[in-house]
Amino acid sequence: MPPRHLRTLAAGVAAAALALGVAGTALATGDRAAPRSATAAPAPAPAPKALASNWYAAAPYLMPLDNDPPDAGAVMDATGLKAFQLAFILATDGGGCSPAWDGLHPVASDTAVAGVISAIRAKGGDVSASVGGYNGTKLGQACGTPEATAAAYQQVIDKYGLKALDFDLEEPEYENSAAIHNEIGAAKILQQKNPGLYLSVTTAGTADGTGWFGKQMLNEAKSQSFTPDNFSIMPFDGGFNGAAAQTSALTHFNAVLRSTFGWDEATAYAHEGISQMNGRSDSGEFFTQADFQTVLDFATSHHMARLTNWSVNRDRQCTPPDNNGRTSGTCSSVPQGAWDFTKFSVRFAGATPPTTPPTTPPTTPPGGSCAASPYAAGTVYVGGDTVSYQGHTWKARWWTQGEAPSTGGSGVWQDVGAC
Repeated sequence: MPPRHLRTLAAGVAAAALALGVAGTALATGDRAAPRSATAAPAPAPAPKALASNWYAAAPYLMPLDNDPPDAGAVMDATGLKAFQLAFILATDGGGCSPAWDGLHPVASDTAVAGVISAIRAKGGDVSASVGGYNGTKLGQACGTPEATAAAYQQVIDKYGLKALDFDLEEPEYENSAAIHNEIGAAKILQQKNPGLYLSVTTAGTADGTGWFGKQMLNEAKSQSFTPDNFSIMPFDGGFNGAAAQTSALTHFNAVLRSTFGWDEATAYAHEGISQMNGRSDSGEFFTQADFQTVLDFATSHHMARLTNWSVNRDRQCTPPDNNGRTSGTCSSVPQGAWDFTKFSVRFAGATPPTTPPTTPPTTPPGGSCAASPYAAGTVYVGGDTVSYQGHTWKARWWTQGEAPSTGGSGVWQDVGAC
């Protein structure tokens, strides 16, 4: 199981912040700041015809209410993108079996997200909604049965006229077998009730594809005879070091899909996807434009089913530039032009982004070169050992293996400073 990452803050904490009147204060790093108030917006336009599935397969994540959301229309104009993956639908704060954006803004009374969707559709685009995410109370936990869970998600589909839905099944929900039974059962019900609905299932990635709970989720899908359009892994926040580690994880995940469902290699890749994190991850990994290009080449050459990333909110350079320190929910912490990473989604969908001056990614991680040997995930380190990682020197406080240097995690690594 990958180390804990900060892509989402618990809805209860955010709700408490709202109650204290500090809704504008950033409460998380890589994924979620304090929720913005849901202001009134125009009523949604009539639901369009579904886009071709390649666009739902390429849709990058966008938080429409949090993390300083960019103007979706401007992103579309600059990149050629046609679809966004809106995040996240949770159970209503307090645990009721009713859908709400971030657990705070009930879908039933929403106008803000409806306005975002209307603007995207007015430009010929569309959206998918992502349910779940890293934290907060999930509908699979709050609703007692697959049928009740499906009914809650059907409200979201009906409200926005959705043609696509993403089940983001990760911590802590995917450790709850009853909740996963409800989520997979709900997905199967929705698939039957909404012919043509594009469904993706996203879960944590590890060096061997996915961890124990991810494999249990796949077994649950097999037991219920449920096959979505794709199963996607998130190979970041788990000791990954650039594109080579990610493509290796995808190769291993292909083997997991083959052994679980009895598919051959090509069929497994046709049901396999990846969700990346652009720039600096929560655990201090760096993924540049060059890494995204390598993964894109792998995905297209293997005819994979999906390529997405977290997130459009982060697809811009920090101001002032912060290319070495923190992970932000509103910028990437790597040198880039606006929407550089979103353009890889456009290419995966088969379109050509508008021409802009290319941004040359750094040839070494931010921070320069280091004297200590580079960190290696398979090496055993003991107290006092030093390594270099992403431009910093790190010292091990005690025995460790497979935990990438960061200021979080178990606390085994001490940041000695930039090289």
